[in-house]
Amino acid sequence: MALKNLKREMAAADVTVEAIADTIKVHRNTAANKIDGVTKITFDEAVAIRDKFFPGIGLEYLYQNE
Repeated sequence: MALKNLKREMAAADVTVEAIADTIKVHRNTAANKIDGVTKITFDEAVAIRDKFFPGIGLEYLYQNE
């Protein structure tokens, strides 16, 4: 399931999939698959993304499934 809140926050903050991929050190397509819910995002990846781009937002909200 796509991570709608993460996508919403990315759009609001103008954060690209490429920036996410760079942060978690994966290919752009891998990051897109994680954001779209095709593959699972690890806890460490979730924290790294939150800490870099969305420090004031809770993990539960950001990564809530549809």
